[in-house]
Amino acid sequence: MTSKMLKKLIRITLIIMVLALAVVALSCSSSLLSQEAPDFTLPTMTEDNITLSEMEGTPVVINFWATTCTHCMVELPYFEAVAQESEGEITVLAINVGQTDSTVQTFFGEYEPTMTVALDKNAEVFTNYCQEDNPRGYIPFTVFVDSEGIVRHIKIGAFQSETELWDTLDSVFEL
Repeated sequence: MTSKMLKKLIRITLIIMVLALAVVALSCSSSLLSQEAPDFTLPTMTEDNITLSEMEGTPVVINFWATTCTHCMVELPYFEAVAQESEGEITVLAINVGQTDSTVQTFFGEYEPTMTVALDKNAEVFTNYCQEDNPRGYIPFTVFVDSEGIVRHIKIGAFQSETELWDTLDSVFEL
């Protein structure tokens, strides 16, 4: 390979890299952060329906999870503790992704969680929330929505402790 061909190959590679970075930067600008949270209505484990926009006035923590996700199972008790300890000042909405009512009911057994457990059987709400900020669809996936319905924070992956979750809540909602 001649030096002229090598220089041309380097230029083409640099142009491709700059274009790729521009595409990434443009896709990041359409993040859910600082935007109104997409509204949805889902059935709950108690057979009621829950609509996000009807929760305006209270901060909402939306946690997408599944019983097949080990990390989800580890952190789910942290969300339940927040629901219990916040005494209604924060709404915790645990949205099960892609599983049947009976699977979720079997998982909880006789236990009646304080947090609201919603069922996204077709994963439509999850997919809508993941489009820009979690395109690979990882769970657990947590979205923090302020009392005015604006997305203030997003976390992909599990919280390592209840303290980490509370620290995030304090930081995001300035509790």
